[in-house]
Amino acid sequence: MGQTITEKIFAAHLRDKPTADNMVLDLDVVMCHEITTPIAITDLKERGMDRVFDKTKIKAVIDHVTPSKDSKTATQAKILRDWAHRHQIDDFFDIGANGVCHALFPEKGFIRPGYTVIMGDSHTCTHGAFGAFAAGIGTTDLEVGILKGVCTFRLPKTMKVEINGELPPGIFAKDVILYIIKELTVNGATDKVMEFVGPVVSKMSMEARMTLCNMAIEAGATCGICLPDQVTAEYLWPFISNEYASIDEAVADFRRWHSDSDADYAEIRSFEVSDLVPQVTYGYKPDEVKDITEMAGTRIDQVYMGSCTNGRIEDLRAASTLLKGKKLADGVRGILSPATPKVFSQANEEGLIKIFMDAGFCVTNPTCGACLGMSNGVLAEGEVCASTTNRNFNGRMGKGGMVHLMSPVSAVAAGINGVITDPRKIAD
Repeated sequence: MGQTITEKIFAAHLRDKPTADNMVLDLDVVMCHEITTPIAITDLKERGMDRVFDKTKIKAVIDHVTPSKDSKTATQAKILRDWAHRHQIDDFFDIGANGVCHALFPEKGFIRPGYTVIMGDSHTCTHGAFGAFAAGIGTTDLEVGILKGVCTFRLPKTMKVEINGELPPGIFAKDVILYIIKELTVNGATDKVMEFVGPVVSKMSMEARMTLCNMAIEAGATCGICLPDQVTAEYLWPFISNEYASIDEAVADFRRWHSDSDADYAEIRSFEVSDLVPQVTYGYKPDEVKDITEMAGTRIDQVYMGSCTNGRIEDLRAASTLLKGKKLADGVRGILSPATPKVFSQANEEGLIKIFMDAGFCVTNPTCGACLGMSNGVLAEGEVCASTTNRNFNGRMGKGGMVHLMSPVSAVAAGINGVITDPRKIAD
């Protein structure tokens, strides 16, 4: 019997198997940010175990509330900052160099096919887009990862998710994953890896694949994963060019991580997207999704562009194409937070920042703040946001606020009209 990509990664990283159900894996990357990691740092320090297993494999960033908004968040940042300096962690990104973790770390070339990656953050599954096993974990597992460079997992079953057809114009990866979550429900992939395959995935950019994998957790999955290919190699080429004679050689090497044709899957689900229309959430769960035409006319107060889901340059380009020459509707405020300094700089050079500002958007530094209702665009009770983020939980962006998740293009369309709008009906 053949193996899935996840089974191959587990076998290659197996350190120990203490029970039939538990596998201790060596880790390639341990990622840290200032919200969840300070708890682990403080506990390790109190236990007399203030050490790191390998400073080159630890990547740290202050990104969730940056700059700090109050004494509590300043203290959290200080704990991470002092720890990074104490252990001489070179890949630590402080204010000025920091960005949203799940956009910044791939951009820096830290994730490779076949890697094992953990972080105390549920959207760590984003990094599976590179053919890595990447999972969000709790504080105890994070402590062990920092100290010993290992993490224990049960071998997850794999759900093959085939995405077939051809994406229609104006339909994006965000629409695809919202549609899939709607069909699977929030529990549909619990304790499974979602392996995204098919012609639609093959044609997607790395940024689009990261959007798919980012929201696998919203269907209950442990990780989302794509098979590494030419697209992966081209994205990583600046970081791996000294390891391979050519991109073709890298692609050939990446194939060792592909699932075998006779691999055993717990479930296979196929989705035809040729007739897909823009998707949008309507309630307080990520699987409460409708065609945008069913939500047309719903009032909004705010548009939020950013996050680890849709704050990359590809997202800003798509949204600015529709937004150029237009204004936000009266009474609608727009917030743009490019996901990394590189995205910000590139968007500025391409004139995208000006397009957003001319339309009435406030442009901020890279931060996760608004997505989890901590800063940078928190909603008041009764307010409604058209958001490119990944969660619409009750109170997620502010107590009593309503979040409608959608693609960047759909979000700016809502901003232009002041109500949820099918972006395909807005003239260029």
